[in-house]
Amino acid sequence: MAKAIKKQALGRGLSALLNESQNDLSKLDATVAKKAIGTILEIPLKSIEVNPFQPRTQFNENQLKELASSISELGVIQPITVRKTGQNSYQLVSGERRFRASKMLGLESIPAFLRLANDQEALEMALVENIQRQDLDPIEIALSYQRLMDEVKLTQDQMSQRVGKKRSTIANYLRLLKLDPIIQTGMRDGFIGMGHGRALVNVPKTIDQLELYEQIISKKLSVRATEKLVQDFNNPQQKQPDPNQPTPDYITKGVSKISDFFGHKVQVKMGKKDSGTISIPFHSKEDYKRILKLFKGD
Repeated sequence: MAKAIKKQALGRGLSALLNESQNDLSKLDATVAKKAIGTILEIPLKSIEVNPFQPRTQFNENQLKELASSISELGVIQPITVRKTGQNSYQLVSGERRFRASKMLGLESIPAFLRLANDQEALEMALVENIQRQDLDPIEIALSYQRLMDEVKLTQDQMSQRVGKKRSTIANYLRLLKLDPIIQTGMRDGFIGMGHGRALVNVPKTIDQLELYEQIISKKLSVRATEKLVQDFNNPQQKQPDPNQPTPDYITKGVSKISDFFGHKVQVKMGKKDSGTISIPFHSKEDYKRILKLFKGD
């Protein structure tokens, strides 16, 4: 019992000491700051401002209500993370959904894990925490990676270590930002998946991306079908005819006449929609000149 009372008193003392500070937590006395780091405090919700570095812009209202219902029954199981910005003021580093759900319930305070962080560290923590969520869309993740590179000055290798993802995975997300904004919006809204986006990013021109995007939506193409669509679009000359496509009768009957005319067995390769090519072999310079004369009618 004595230990519990002592621990409670220590918590109140540390809270009071922090609240009396007129400065940022990073400027507090080293001994006080050391004690503050890692402390979980019960902080008034009105004293916490949202994180301006938060990369997430969309919060599902129904999911927030479900979380609020859970908090109403069980309380906030996992504390949010904040940093102290001034007298009786804190800034959210991570846990905005818990913060919003608690405000939705009309709670007055919330358990918070206190961190020592400057602006850059707060941005990095918010971005990394955001990336590790399971319910983000691919564009949100890609934008978070891009901000880590631009604002925190992390390389892809450094990001790989921070978030526990392969460098190739990070590169694939970043490539999605090359897509036309309309396609990015379609991905965020769930009309297409990341696999569709990864295929479309191989189309250089945005006008062509949009044309193929419309086909994907209208025909409800799978990722594999989209990959084939893009491949055929980028390499039209490499389209292969269906090997099982039967040769029309008029071709079969005409080939023998052409072969007799040139004195060699010609070959016919069918393309699409009754198109194709005729190959005429020759065996020597003289043979070639002979065939050429036949064309001239000599």
